Amino acid sequence: MKTLSMAITLSILLLTMACRNTTQTQSEATSPADSTKAPPAPEWAKNATIYEVNTRQFSAAGTFKAVELQLPRLKELGVDIIWMMPIYPISQKNKKGTLGSPYAVADYKSVNPDYGTLADFKSLVDRAHVLGLRVILDWVPNHTGWDHTWVKEHPDWYTLVKGKMTTPLDPKTGKPTDWTDVVDLNYDNPAMRKGMIEAMQYWIKECDVDGYRCDVAGYVPDDFWAQLRPELDKIKTVFMLAEWEDDPAQFKKCFNMNYGWALFAMMKNIAQGKLPATSLDTLRSSNQKRFPAWYYQMLFTQNHDENTNNGTLEESFGPSADAFIVLSSTLEGMPLVYNGMESNLTKRLAFFEKDTIPWGTYEKSHFFKALLTLKHRNRALWNGLAGGKAEKITTDHDETVYAYSRQRDNDRVTVLLNLSNQAQTFRLSGEGYEGLYTEVFSRHPMELKPDMSLTLKPWEYKVLTN
Repeated sequence: MKTLSMAITLSILLLTMACRNTTQTQSEATSPADSTKAPPAPEWAKNATIYEVNTRQFSAAGTFKAVELQLPRLKELGVDIIWMMPIYPISQKNKKGTLGSPYAVADYKSVNPDYGTLADFKSLVDRAHVLGLRVILDWVPNHTGWDHTWVKEHPDWYTLVKGKMTTPLDPKTGKPTDWTDVVDLNYDNPAMRKGMIEAMQYWIKECDVDGYRCDVAGYVPDDFWAQLRPELDKIKTVFMLAEWEDDPAQFKKCFNMNYGWALFAMMKNIAQGKLPATSLDTLRSSNQKRFPAWYYQMLFTQNHDENTNNGTLEESFGPSADAFIVLSSTLEGMPLVYNGMESNLTKRLAFFEKDTIPWGTYEKSHFFKALLTLKHRNRALWNGLAGGKAEKITTDHDETVYAYSRQRDNDRVTVLLNLSNQAQTFRLSGEGYEGLYTEVFSRHPMELKPDMSLTLKPWEYKVLTN
């Protein structure tokens, strides 16, 4: 479900531009500004990538079994985490469209019968684990559908306005949103919190899922996240993703990763010629000050909200799409592949209707495999404190060229991007990036030297690994 989304994102952007199963070492890291420990993190998360699955649209059948059949292909693509959009029964009261929104949940402890059975879902998770993949569920903690089982069983678990249940309330304004197919939960009720925790524990115990992507995480009180996390980790160390960016404290209370909404908005603006490439430096500097030292974000050029509501990759980025996928796959953070991107998805998938992805020949698979495999193998690109910080390489064309190098121990990746629609001839300066490399896509050797000149075509990129 869309968050305050682009309104929040643009606010962050304007502010930015104005001011400019064992827990590893990462979990023990502390920020220079405070001594708060990072939430636990599973060992496998340190170099993981993530892939979003919309079960309804993923296949003509729209079932768990159809997703399971594709898991070996996704493993080969370089995916680590399978993020399943909500798998639960969909509320019928006040539903939108023919089939309703997956985010209008009718029962937290059941599966949508259109997708298959609980046994089918368990089989999917088991197969994923055999392949070395992890599965996280999309969770909707702020609200339920209007005919969720709790509405009748526990009406006191819901927010009341003038004695009546209400659509979700914007926590900043206190006013109802226009999400008319869902009803707001009351986090002032301890019994509701206990019920929510038990529901989230259920899927870990019953199906061995590996964590959650939490919808509109900023609408839920931070003290609930602090209450939740140790209760989940009692079962096993989970991976937690917040669909939010405005609250740095979430990194200290529960979450391992949040959404890079501001970077996404900035990339679109650069692609459309509205901002210079130097804007990236301002945003990255701001984030490093806002968030704890161990933070990292999910970086993306598409997700279900953007694809459905605002545009396909082609509509949003045009000919610059590959360049920004490279950027979001090699900067600090975890790259997201939205289902269908490996087949160059060029249509907006309907959200409330059946609208199968046209898979074709998976024409972009080699492109994504090159990037995701590099992330696995080169420690410079690993997540959070396990990886290397991106160090800017200054050029004489910084308004259009973005160059940086990341190094961890003896591993290094250097990236050169022309973020403009004109060819650019530029000169490198500084030091720390020089050396012999292999260009990831062409497999050609390349040497970088201080003060050397290079030319890149419009939106061209070089990804160099040692």
